[in-house]
Amino acid sequence: MRLALRLARRGRTSPNPMVGAVVVKDGVVAGQGFHPKAGEPHAEVLALRRAGEQASGAALYVTLEPCCHFGRTPPCVDTVIESGVSRVVAAMTDPNPKVAGRGLAALRKAGIEVFVGVLEREARALNEAYIKYITTGFPLVTLKMAMSLDGKIATHTGESRWVSGEQSRCLAHRLRSKADAVVVGAGAALADDPQLTARHGRPKWQPARIIVDESARISPDARIFQSDGGPAIIATTRSAAEADVRKLEAAGSRILVVDEKDGLVDLAALFRSLAELGMIDILLEGGGELNAGALEARLVDKVVVFVAPKIIGGRAAKTPVEGRGTATMAGALRLTDLKARRCGEDVMITARPEYSIRAEG
Repeated sequence: MRLALRLARRGRTSPNPMVGAVVVKDGVVAGQGFHPKAGEPHAEVLALRRAGEQASGAALYVTLEPCCHFGRTPPCVDTVIESGVSRVVAAMTDPNPKVAGRGLAALRKAGIEVFVGVLEREARALNEAYIKYITTGFPLVTLKMAMSLDGKIATHTGESRWVSGEQSRCLAHRLRSKADAVVVGAGAALADDPQLTARHGRPKWQPARIIVDESARISPDARIFQSDGGPAIIATTRSAAEADVRKLEAAGSRILVVDEKDGLVDLAALFRSLAELGMIDILLEGGGELNAGALEARLVDKVVVFVAPKIIGGRAAKTPVEGRGTATMAGALRLTDLKARRCGEDVMITARPEYSIRAEG
């Protein structure tokens, strides 16, 4: 199962789950496979195809319950049954209501021995974005921040390159390469003019690049339109001037019109729209107002913070979470599942908002 989990991580499957499968005959791996991307053969099919005749009487290890419905591909359970395997070991059941135990029931009905729950925790962590999407309709949102020891993301003049060290920035780019989309606010985009690409480690994947800009004020000459990367998307509202919208379209941007809330882009509506477009794993990179809005709306599932051993100071210097803030310490958002480790000269902290943990049960 550990091999199946490692295989699963090779796929770029959104909005499908990442799945790996291994066929074992007489203690030897006879076939293995992973789901490469949506619309292509599933992991079980590839593993059984490679095992060939050795699949008969073998055990199939798979990180997720085999599907039993028609989607872009036929049901996997039919292929599993036809292969002649005698046992199926699944890490977890599929939370998709179209499956949800039906695939395993079909295997048992066909006389195949079925076991469920091997390395389930690891399998759920692997597909946490898929699980969030399939059970709520929303993407998994990771809030990434880099700040000084005194909580600043830039100097009072607006200079922000670079708060964190080189190793932290490399890791941040790897986070981008694993996400379906990177989201920033118009303020941060205007101040930093970012490319929002994944540039370290020769990534094979470039995320969609999304600027939340309720009034379409981003310049058509911004670097996001000049650099190679994933599609550039401006999330705006009906209040944006049509002439400004047309200029951004001409620059190569896709325009996504989203409902307003208090004069701003409704972030809940935006994230749901992104999930409907197949973007189920979102990396939120701020700035402070956008971060505050996402946290206040309880849309953030995970927090990744790079803390640099620097003190910037300045009452006008920006912080990673702004907005109005809480009036009392009792009202502060608490984080749990806290982990910290060195990342070059910095400290990387990961955590989850308490509301996210409660939502997971």
